[in-house]
Amino acid sequence: MGVIFDEAGAPTAGSEAWMTPDAVALLERVEALVPTLAERAADAERVGKVPVETVREMQQAGVFRVLQPRRWGGYELDPRVFYRVQMALARGCMSTAWIYGVIGVHNWQLPLFPEQAQRDVWGEEGERSDTLIASTYMPVGKAEPVEGGYRFSGRWGFSSGVEHCQWIFLGGLLPREDGGEGLEHTTFLLPREDFEIVENWDVHGLRATGSHDIVVKDAFVPAHRTQRTNNHSDNGCPGRALNEGWLYRIPFTQVFQRAVSTACIGALDGAIAEFRQRAAAHVGKHGAKTAEDPNAQMAVAQAMLRSDELKLVLMRNFQQIVDHAHQGTQMEVEDRLLQRAQSALVAKTCAAHVDELLRACAASGLYRSNPIERIVRDIHQARGHIANNTDAYARSFGAVMLGLPNADPYI
Repeated sequence: MGVIFDEAGAPTAGSEAWMTPDAVALLERVEALVPTLAERAADAERVGKVPVETVREMQQAGVFRVLQPRRWGGYELDPRVFYRVQMALARGCMSTAWIYGVIGVHNWQLPLFPEQAQRDVWGEEGERSDTLIASTYMPVGKAEPVEGGYRFSGRWGFSSGVEHCQWIFLGGLLPREDGGEGLEHTTFLLPREDFEIVENWDVHGLRATGSHDIVVKDAFVPAHRTQRTNNHSDNGCPGRALNEGWLYRIPFTQVFQRAVSTACIGALDGAIAEFRQRAAAHVGKHGAKTAEDPNAQMAVAQAMLRSDELKLVLMRNFQQIVDHAHQGTQMEVEDRLLQRAQSALVAKTCAAHVDELLRACAASGLYRSNPIERIVRDIHQARGHIANNTDAYARSFGAVMLGLPNADPYI
């Protein structure tokens, strides 16, 4: 997936034009972090938190700026760069890559909010442009309209990486702005002093993500700190008035859904690398080399084949998404549902192949000293995210293909 540039620094014909010199340099900095992430992964899991120094190093490398507008000090790069960064990080530590996905994508959503909300977070002159935002979008917040905004309360689960963040996006429901029937999902933006972190993340995998509960008690949220999450019109995304680039015309779901599945691909790659190294050196109790085991050969080959396929689909789908954003058009509902189902399938697919890699390690591979054991748990934990509910999104796609109406409100 390399890129060749001419003497002027422009990508040559036939290469991936979206891999600009800035993107190439960024990926090089990320690759330099991967061995350190792998060294820290076991301790991060034990402590239940990605190390502060890791997040600092990621900030210094510029990874959180991939989708951030240039006018706020970001790179404003193609989303495919964002997901390549996430896959690279996941080769070292999937928990680190997971919080990168869900925190880093917020620098894409905040530019959709009114300008004042952006200034609240990043400063009047962008002096706080490295500020990080956490989230939990489940629409459980209770909002009472008051003068200038809302009184807001609720309890949310699964806020990954929140301990590293100074602001948070929280989900709630508000009456439709167009006066239609029903409610619509709304993202509320709150500063750290307005929410409590309840440390209760004691789970099977992705333990270092620190995905704790959040509690808000009667906080005031100004109206300018709200955004109708699934309203992709200019009216629903007032920040586009100044953030005019095509990047901010992509619908929310098309960006976010991949933020919680793509780390699985990188983690599978990390397991493959670990397995290859282990199999080349390991001799079992009965004197047989793992590398000579047909089951091991098949497990690694199938894992590598599927990883390649998953990456190809990811990049192809984003080419379609980016093309529509450039043109200011909307993808057909059938294509949107297909892509949602394909994104949700990633975790299930990676779990099946990493399971086979662990099985091919035989009994000695089950010790926690084997990084593949942790990767297995991390990927299976990722399957629990609602956006990775493979069967639900496959059925939604299948229903529309059989002539039934689309029932997915996020599509």
